Amino acid sequence: GLRNAGKSSVVNAVTGQDLAVVSDVKGTTTDPVSKAMELLPLGPVMIIDTPGYDDVGELGGLRVKKTRQVLNKTDIAVLVTDGTQPLQDTDRELMELFRAKEIPFLVVRNKADLLPETPEDTDREIWVSALQGRKIQELKERIARLRQEAPEKRIIADKLRAGDLVVLVMPIDESAPKGRLILPQQLVLRDILDHHGIPVCCQDTELKITLAALAKKPALVIT
Repeated sequence: GLRNAGKSSVVNAVTGQDLAVVSDVKGTTTDPVSKAMELLPLGPVMIIDTPGYDDVGELGGLRVKKTRQVLNKTDIAVLVTDGTQPLQDTDRELMELFRAKEIPFLVVRNKADLLPETPEDTDREIWVSALQGRKIQELKERIARLRQEAPEKRIIADKLRAGDLVVLVMPIDESAPKGRLILPQQLVLRDILDHHGIPVCCQDTELKITLAALAKKPALVIT
């Protein structure tokens, strides 16, 4: 969205955390801010808070360019607008970008607490107050529903058939986190399971033993 529409305030309200710096000064967010987290009812997400799309000057132009680049890796777009003002041409330009890139999007009309009367929501528009936390839970539910419109993304399952064995080689060394798998390993495991493949996990030192113990040849070995 545009500068001072309350993008960072909405991000903080939706996540329940102070992920982004909030200020009345236009252009406080100068670079995209990313945060990986679990956002219910959607699930694991990467939230990206972008600079204002109407930033000005030479540096502002670079920030706008970064915002456009973020859209290349966006599954769901949330356009935050100032509800006390009519939609601007720049807002409409962003919506056209979303449509061109086939990104499901929702227009969030923020600052509803400053209006004498809150307008009715529509299929693509919701009126909220990030300051008061008004309709933030409904906003999260609306974002989760948008996920159904986004194209399904597969990590590895498009290479598999149901019942295929997949051996995942997961070295556990000094750089591995204690007591857990790293996120890419979790995501690959879930993708295989969701599509009815059979993952078999081992360390690199046990790969030969693992292959010998299998009753049939695996469809894939991922290292």
